[in-house]
Parts: sequence; C-alpha cells; structure tokens
Amino acid sequence: MKNFWRTHLIITLCLFTNFVAQAQSYDAERTTLMNFLIRMYNNTPFEGVRIIEDYEEAYLLSVLTLEKSKYPNESTMNRVASVKAMSQASRFFNGSNITSDLIIRTSEKSDNSSDTEIIENIKENSVGYVKQLELLTNFPTKNDKNQVYIFCKKLDIDVEQK
Repeated sequence: MKNFWRTHLIITLCLFTNFVAQAQSYDAERTTLMNFLIRMYNNTPFEGVRIIEDYEEAYLLSVLTLEKSKYPNESTMNRVASVKAMSQASRFFNGSNITSDLIIRTSEKSDNSSDTEIIENIKENSVGYVKQLELLTNFPTKNDKNQVYIFCKKLDIDVEQK
C-alpha cells in the first residue's frame, strides 16, 4: 500500500510539472512575439492587418495608433482600440462595400465670379465578427503623443504544409 501512494504521488508530480512547463512555454512564445513586433514597429511603423508566420504558427495582427489627447482616460482609449482592431480584422476577412458620392455646388456671386464647392461622401459597410482577438501589447510612440496597440489572433493554418 505504501508503494501505491508513492507511485501515485510521483505520477501526480510528473503531470503537474508537465502542465506548468506548457504554460511557461506559451508565455515565453507570446513574450518573444511581442518583443519582435515592438522592434519591428519601432524600425518601420505600420498599421492595419497583417499575417505573420514563424516556423510553427501563423498569426493575424491588427495594429493601430490612437492619439492620446483625444480620449479622456485610458479605459476609453483601450475600448476604442479594441473595437477598431476588430473592425480592421473583420474587413480583412469579410471584405467591405464602399460607396462614394461626389457633390459639386457652384454659386455665382454678384460680381459675376463663382465659387465651387466639392463634397465627397464615402461610406463603408462591413459585416462580420472576428473572435478571440486579444491585446498582445500596447506602448507609446517615440514622441509620446500616440499609443500603439497590437492585437493578435493565432490562425488555424498548418504553416509547414504551405
């Protein structure tokens, strides 16, 4: 009976160690990806949706920059960033419908000259939703006026088969 409990304890410890090692592996991968993207952004700033691949995984990135002075607090800015990131990703996956109207108004003045006013209305509609888009990191730009947000989603693509 004593050997049963000893064996049971050893098996439990081995399983627990395995779970902890996997959790640390995910966190280390995420930190490595985050540091790589920050270096990449600081070298050449970019925005929008991108797909990046490493040796084993593919990720969808939604990168955007918000001006800090336009938002009353950090919570509001974080929520706006989240909504904009989901909107960018949705347009990437599902496309969008863009319509444009051009209005030209000409009015004549009393001195026989005319003023021309050109108004262009652009409307974009997109339908869809992207699940599991998580905030990977956010950081201030070099001039500290803007905040950069990088959202990430692991894609279910087998990179090795490509």
